Amino acid sequence: MLRFLLRRVTLIIPTFFGVTLAAFLLIHAVPGDPIEVRVGEHGIAPERLAQLRHEFGLDQPLWKQFLDYEGQLATGHLGSSTVTHQAVWDEFLTLFPATIELAGCAMIFALILGLPLGVIAAVRRGTAFDYGLMGISVTGASMPIFWWGLMVILIFSVTLGWTPVAGRVSDMFYVVPWSGFMLIDSWYSDDEGAVLSAVSHLILPTIVLGTIPLATIARMTRSAMLEVLGEDFIRTARAKGLSPNRVIIVHALRNALIPVVTVVGLQVGSLLSGAILTETIFAWPGVGHWLVEAIQRRDYPVLQGGSLLIASLVMAVNLGVDVTYGFLNPRIRS
Repeated sequence: MLRFLLRRVTLIIPTFFGVTLAAFLLIHAVPGDPIEVRVGEHGIAPERLAQLRHEFGLDQPLWKQFLDYEGQLATGHLGSSTVTHQAVWDEFLTLFPATIELAGCAMIFALILGLPLGVIAAVRRGTAFDYGLMGISVTGASMPIFWWGLMVILIFSVTLGWTPVAGRVSDMFYVVPWSGFMLIDSWYSDDEGAVLSAVSHLILPTIVLGTIPLATIARMTRSAMLEVLGEDFIRTARAKGLSPNRVIIVHALRNALIPVVTVVGLQVGSLLSGAILTETIFAWPGVGHWLVEAIQRRDYPVLQGGSLLIASLVMAVNLGVDVTYGFLNPRIRS
């Protein structure tokens, strides 16, 4: 198991370097730079513009800027924002709990509905329920997040008035953000109704962000269950007179969870990428919204550091999935 783990950890090193290089090149390929954005249409003297570019190191060749950035990473420093002048790491830690709260609720929503729907579709293979579920799953996985988010806001917030449009909690409540997780902070708040307000603000973003993982998990669960239900040990369990629920839940679902676990781990990347659009649509003050604002301001340190931190998180989750897969199926280790 140790050799298996070391091989997976070794693969992270070139991946980390590749992500750093790709993020650096893509960010610098965008027209404009932080100085031009800050100056705007008013403009300044060319001498002052050249001085500012020199202070930020933007007058250096790209290869020199990349090497300087790698040297900075080697010291454990991600840089500071060119706009707020705060450390990228500090800003990330401040906003990351909001993204984790949204992504975690979206994943819970996808698992609670996706697993049982996939199992029922596999058990009722070929029925109207099966075909209907698969059709809805394909539709859910195909809908663009920006369109789906605007539609649910138009229906449930604007037309019906059931849920808030944006934010994490109503302005009527003062919640001290001591943990960064609004559900926890509002729970310990003295304001009555703060928890319900936080939950109501979380409903629509959770549904929008969790729709694609929900569809993917349901389809994968159905496929894995159909494969397992045709195995010999399932027929043996039924021949022994075990109840259908025990055969499906204990024997079939347990073995079908191996590919599902892999898909759940891979969905972390889609949740974080989808959170960028979801947070922008619902004005959710998380890392995704932070990165979008950094793109508009050409805040290079924030874009590079934020992209690198999110990529590192995805790589860590994938490593955890690989290790979990190795425990579930020992043949994978070799």
